[in-house]
Formats: sequence, structure tokens, C-alpha cells
Amino acid sequence: MCSGVATEASLIVVKVGMKGFMAFARTTELMRAVKYVVDTARTLNHPVVINMSFGMNNGSHRGDTLFETYLTDISNEWKTSIVIPTGNEGAAGHHYRGQIASNQIKEIDFFTAPGIEEFYISFWKNFADSFSVEVIFPNGESSGVISISNQVKNVRVDNLMLTVIYGQPSHYSINQEIFFQVRATTETVKTGTWKLRIISGRVVDGNFRMWLPTLELVTDKTYFSNPTSEDTLTIPSTAYKMVTVAGYNDRVGNIAEFSGKGNANMALPNPDLAAPAVGIISTSPGGGYDSFTGTSMAAPFVTGSVALMMQWGIVNNNDPFLYGERVRAFLRLGANRQANVTYPNPTFGYGTLCLSSTMGFLERYRWGSNNLWL
Repeated sequence: MCSGVATEASLIVVKVGMKGFMAFARTTELMRAVKYVVDTARTLNHPVVINMSFGMNNGSHRGDTLFETYLTDISNEWKTSIVIPTGNEGAAGHHYRGQIASNQIKEIDFFTAPGIEEFYISFWKNFADSFSVEVIFPNGESSGVISISNQVKNVRVDNLMLTVIYGQPSHYSINQEIFFQVRATTETVKTGTWKLRIISGRVVDGNFRMWLPTLELVTDKTYFSNPTSEDTLTIPSTAYKMVTVAGYNDRVGNIAEFSGKGNANMALPNPDLAAPAVGIISTSPGGGYDSFTGTSMAAPFVTGSVALMMQWGIVNNNDPFLYGERVRAFLRLGANRQANVTYPNPTFGYGTLCLSSTMGFLERYRWGSNNLWL
């Protein structure tokens, strides 16, 4: 029988609904859910660690969306820590990164899987750069060149409706999104090769990034022809002040191929540490146990570990401020690191979860002890 990590922890379980349409409704529900959990913990006068095994690709992946900034802000409320997995997009082929100079045309190929009813591309660029776009459908028809003068453009080809929206910087972000949505008005989106043409005008920066939806929405048969595995952390693991958990195979010690990866620029969103994510035995819907794989199985290892840390620190009064960024710092400090590997890195972050080592450091730095901060 499986017993789990923090077996005596009290649970606040929130089932997230689906009011409205598309990802915006789901993120709104998640924000309400997180607020409810934090408010309830405050009322009960209990510290709280939140496990959020959720991920999407609709955003800049830079921690600056409404959803991400809300999580960053609420993480400062009460005695709260939030744990989020990096997602399973590391090998999905759903991220493309490119660069273009002034007055050039760049063409990106991507493929769609059979049976899907809709998909999107979230395209992010520097607002100072002037881009027009053109979509070539699998049957060879063109959307025509679409520019900022068409802030919202709808194009109908066969059974497909393409909507292109030129966004604007917000009070959360200085960058610009061009959002593409393709929806089948009847039946499904036909399998085929698509082309997205970027037509540049005056360019200052020239870098751009784009994401297709996650595996759960479009499978691994929808992908860019020349993807990059960097910047494949799903949102909201890209929010600031989250404990971001990658997944590894603890039987061989390697990072899981599917685990979302960060960027060599460690100033950008990256994992904090990794936990087991392959062949994890857990409770199964309907009763009993089963084996599961994915970073959503890695995050609960860390969530349970944080609960034990907070019990030792806050409930037992050994470290009354052991929550938020302090928890994250000690998890990084206590992580196991292999010899001859540079840390932090975009896959493992600061290493693999080791609660024993983390607790050893907490004992050493215990609040009020003689060797505090030595």
C-alpha cells in the first residue's frame, strides 16, 4: 500500500470548473481556486503549500501574463508556497524560436495531426519590430498578407476559420503577441503541412518565439518542422517565486525526455530542481493503484516535502518564516548534484530533490541557533 510523502497533512481539495470558453476561462478559475486555498489556510491559521499540476502554452513564457503575475503576487500572501511542474513539452516540437532582419521574409513549416478540431499559435515579438504575416493552408491557399492595420482578421478556407489578432503591450508586458487560431467549422482540421510567413519591415530586435498548444490538446503529431527544446516550460511554471519542478527518471538518473526545459540564460524562467516522474505508483481513479508518468507526478514529491518542511519550521516553531522564497532557497541548497555537471542548468535546475539534505541544512541554519547563517 502506498503511503505518500506528508501522510498526516490536512488537505484542501479544489475541483476547477470550466466556465466560459478557451484557456482564459480555465486560468480565471485557477486564480479563484488559489485565492480560495490561501484564504482558507489563513482562516484556519495553517501554513499552506499548493500543488498546481497544470500547464499551457498560450502566453509569452516570461512570467508576465495576468495569470502568472497573479500567482507571483498571491505567493506573497500568508504563509504560502506554490509548487508547479515544468510540463511535458520538452520533446513535443511545440516551440519555435527565430530571428529576422529588416525587409526579409522567413518561412516556418509546421504540421497538424489528424482528428483535432482547433489549434492556436501564440507568437511573441518585440513591439518595436514591424511584422506582417501570411498563412499558407495545407491545400496551398493563402490567407493573404495580414498586418497591424488588420488588428483582427478572419479568413475562411474550406471548412477552416483562421483568426489572426494583433495584440498590444499591456501593463503586464512590453512585448507584442500575434495570436493565430484555426478552427474547423465542420468535421476536423485536415492533416497536412502549413506555412507561416513572417514579412518584416523596420526591425530593431528581430527575435521572435512561438508556441503550439500542449500535447493534451494537439498530440505530438502537431509540431514545428525545426523546433527548439529550450523555453518549453509550460505556463504557469514560468511565473516568478514558484517552486518549479522538472521530471527525471530516478532509475537511471537522466532527465525525462518530455520534461519541460528552461533556457541557458538563467535569468529567464528555469526549473528549480527535479523529482521522479517516470513509472510513479499512485492512487488510480475508481480505486486502487497504477503507474503514471509525467511531471505532474514529480511536483507532488516536492509538495509533500515542502509540507514536511513547513511543519518542522512553522508548526513546530523551529523556523517561523519557512515559506515562500525561503523554502525555495533551501530546496535548491539541499538538492543532489552530480559531479562534473554545471549547475544550475536548464534541465535539472539546481539538482534533484533531497529532503534529507535540505532538512540537514535547515537544522544547521535553525532560527535562533548558535551557528545561524554560518
